[in-house]
Amino acid sequence: MSIPDNTASPRVRAWRMSKHGLLIMLSLLAVFPIILTISTALKTDADVTVNPFGLFSSFSSENIETAWVEGNFSDYVLNSFLISVPSTILVVVISMMAGYAFARLPFPGRGFAFYLVMLGLLVPFFTYMIPLYFQLRSLGLLDSLLGVNLVLATSGLAFGTFFMRAFFSDLPIELEQAARIDGASEWQIFLKVMVPLVSSGAGALAVFTFLQNWNNFLVPLLYVPGGQFRPLTTGLYLFLGGRSIDIGPLAAGTLITIIPVIVVFVVLQKQVTQGFLSGAVKG
Repeated sequence: MSIPDNTASPRVRAWRMSKHGLLIMLSLLAVFPIILTISTALKTDADVTVNPFGLFSSFSSENIETAWVEGNFSDYVLNSFLISVPSTILVVVISMMAGYAFARLPFPGRGFAFYLVMLGLLVPFFTYMIPLYFQLRSLGLLDSLLGVNLVLATSGLAFGTFFMRAFFSDLPIELEQAARIDGASEWQIFLKVMVPLVSSGAGALAVFTFLQNWNNFLVPLLYVPGGQFRPLTTGLYLFLGGRSIDIGPLAAGTLITIIPVIVVFVVLQKQVTQGFLSGAVKG
């Protein structure tokens, strides 16, 4: 039982204050790079050079305009959505079906097949990224939206299947038994009975997968070499020269890159929290 604040000893109060102070300091250290990026993006080029660490010492939109127009970030934003959204939908849909099959459908070799899928969590992407490059090239999928979406989707299926299987496994078996008695088919049980009950988990998986795919740098860099469908993460390379870096436009491009991530997380934060908390309670 915790001691009320008015009866706590000075030593206990000092310990609590020190913990709160440490947490505040760590929070400021975590937030400072984001604040510095926003400040740099909104500065003039001259102020960025003279006072790079000064926060909001001047205000100008020229860096954002340079990144958006001259850096073609308007196209990169569209490409990022064309890469992140379809791959996220593929991961969520296939993971839900696979998780349901491994959790509720008895079939020969189910355990072996599940652990075979889980190998995707153990094998690093770096071990097969080069052979995958030549496979995509032989199939004509290199430098295409279809190819990069398939790579991103397959890299997230192992975790998605594991995640959704945990939700389906904890649903009462009486639900599907009652549906079968009423004459429902397996697809009707899955779509009308099971899927609505795991919507929080599916939402959390969708947000997690979208953020991961949006921030992915290596996959678009390897499998979209032509640059036609270059997303925001690889588009930042434009402001990196051999001997110089355009810090202002680079910060503006970084800000453009992180704004959709922040918006998605803030809007769907409740869904993510519910999904992960319900999974933790069930587990």
